[in-house]
Amino acid sequence: MNDWIDTRQAILAAAQAMLRDGLVVGTSGNVSARCTDDSLAITASGTNYSSMTLDDIVVVDFDGEPIVGSAIPSTEMLMHAAIYRARPGVGAVMHTHSAYASGLAVAGQALPPLIDEVVVHLGGAIEVSEYAFPGTEELGDRVVAALGERNAALVRNHGLVGVGKTPAEAMQACQIAEHSARIYFIAKTIGVPQEIPQDAFATEVELFRMQQAAEGLQ
Repeated sequence: MNDWIDTRQAILAAAQAMLRDGLVVGTSGNVSARCTDDSLAITASGTNYSSMTLDDIVVVDFDGEPIVGSAIPSTEMLMHAAIYRARPGVGAVMHTHSAYASGLAVAGQALPPLIDEVVVHLGGAIEVSEYAFPGTEELGDRVVAALGERNAALVRNHGLVGVGKTPAEAMQACQIAEHSARIYFIAKTIGVPQEIPQDAFATEVELFRMQQAAEGLQ
């Protein structure tokens, strides 16, 4: 039986890096990767990343039925599955509780396109999903709507989601979003944040879409 060791190892590395980078605290957040068209590997629920092992990365189908491992999958498994269903090119999802992005999520405020990286790498303004109870199919549907074609979304009153081809790419999306959110907070304390000019924004969105198409992430 395929146990997807390489995929699970990539998730474990990203989960531990997520903790080191300060994107989560304790056991919050989760990381997954697509295994097949209808299954995923994901971090186990309630497991501290500093002591997490490969046994804490389980494989389940999109309904949560176990395939590999006996640990309980993350409570946000349905959100991850919803993203994979809606975005066939996405290979990995990371959900973080990083402070600045979560601050925007709590305020219900989108992250505007203030720096080029947000548009070129993430696709434009990072939108906030409508509120839904954690761990529900409704939450997954609402995060998918906020994500659209972009590579990151804010989860209302909750945190941040980033996507990519690999767990490392999903983490990069979360890092860019968190860094940009911090810049936004700083800019608001010293003045009025200015968005990228519209002509540059339009050009960068096209570059993003071209890159997405080339990598099959659409």
